[in-house]
Amino acid sequence: MESSELRNTTPGGGPGAGDEGYAKSLTNRQIQMIAIGGAIGVGLFLGVGGRLEFAGPGLMLSYAISGIAAFFVMRALGELVMHRPTAGSFVEYAREFIGPWAGYASGWMFWVNWAMTGIAEITAAALYVERWLPDVPQWITALVALAVLLTVNLLSVKLFGEMEFWFALVKAIAIILFLFVGLSLVVTGAGVGDTGYHAGLHNLTDHGGFLPKGFGVVLMALQGVVFAFAAIEMVGIAAGETDNPRKVVPKAINSVVWRIAFFYIGSVLLLTLVLPWTVYRSDESPFVTVFSAIGLPAAGDVMNAVVLTAALSSCNSGLYSTGRILRSLASRGEAPAFTARMSRRHVPYGGILFTAVVYLFGVFLNYWVPKDAFDIAVNVASLGVITTWMTLLYSQIRFRQKVRRGEVEPSTFRMPGAPVSGWLTLAFLVGVLVLMVFSDDWKQQVSVGLAPVLAVVLAVGWWVISRRRRPGAAPGASPAGGPRGGGATAAPKG
Repeated sequence: MESSELRNTTPGGGPGAGDEGYAKSLTNRQIQMIAIGGAIGVGLFLGVGGRLEFAGPGLMLSYAISGIAAFFVMRALGELVMHRPTAGSFVEYAREFIGPWAGYASGWMFWVNWAMTGIAEITAAALYVERWLPDVPQWITALVALAVLLTVNLLSVKLFGEMEFWFALVKAIAIILFLFVGLSLVVTGAGVGDTGYHAGLHNLTDHGGFLPKGFGVVLMALQGVVFAFAAIEMVGIAAGETDNPRKVVPKAINSVVWRIAFFYIGSVLLLTLVLPWTVYRSDESPFVTVFSAIGLPAAGDVMNAVVLTAALSSCNSGLYSTGRILRSLASRGEAPAFTARMSRRHVPYGGILFTAVVYLFGVFLNYWVPKDAFDIAVNVASLGVITTWMTLLYSQIRFRQKVRRGEVEPSTFRMPGAPVSGWLTLAFLVGVLVLMVFSDDWKQQVSVGLAPVLAVVLAVGWWVISRRRRPGAAPGASPAGGPRGGGATAAPKG
């Protein structure tokens, strides 16, 4: 595969170094579905069952609170995108408005999150396929899935966008089908198969009340619910490769709030209206529980296919986003030089391959590593979600401060209620971290306890990078003052 280095691998070229070479290939249709896909994941199709078992009908309050926070995060992102669309997304905004160290730290935390999430999802995909191909070793299925997704990402961003469009469409249709069936059962008050239960409003209160375990449990559920919204920030990364992002991105971001209300809160509400919350359990998709109860043929197979789609979509997004973030970091010498490579197809294949190797290694490793150790690693990585959101919010706050001082032009798409809404959302995210410390799940407690270790590793890495830079040079400049790794050739224009 022929490639070129970055035209400008130092930040001396100003904001957006590392954006060169990308093609504006993503369409409005694809961006809208990427936004939908980011808001619908395995956390909805599988995770809701366990959370209903844990919190009861009041779980919808957890989704509503987290959804409001997610909306403000997206509006903060939107304001920054309108200021300057960039494939580096929050990494570039953190670097510009907080400081170089913030871009470096948030970028690597984002990569750690997606690296571990991708390993988990590609492994889960192999487990889902095992339902239909029990005699095929899981590692082979995982390897085939990774090979397909890697090929798609390496060929072109347009192909990635098209695959995400269809992945998101499958997930959306599955939820819409459930909402239609569930609403029909509730409106008619029909009996649900042979369960002995009838759908209706009474299911919200007949089994211990709306808050059967108290409001405290609803708060404790927030930590899992927030992570269910991971990937909504994908729209910001895709903005750098979107035709007319200043028109397309605001529409996608504004629609996040109703998508969350429609898909998440609507689904949780109907699940609790169709069947008592006591029926659901963590080891089965709540949608399978409902469809199986009403006697829908092959409900398990259909939902297994949908969850497989969600897992593959997550891996697909992980390869796409980390490739762009790593290239942004590499443009300033903060990631391996190889991750800066761009193909003639305008694909940052170096960063994508870097993440794919980690996925491949993880697929084999997790078969030998004890499950608890693997779960701890995934929980540590999930801290990257909160880190990313907090970075976006604080970057937007600093951006507004510069606007007030007249240092930058105001954005045409503003975050409502800023800066108060930004500070309140930041406080909420800090509260989620505190809740993780007091979680009943010891693995989450250990994960938060390991967070300082990650901070030390990042601090050491930043110290090493800073030491390599000549005194007085702009962050990211090589000792020679030129591009790291020697004379780089120009990247192709998108």
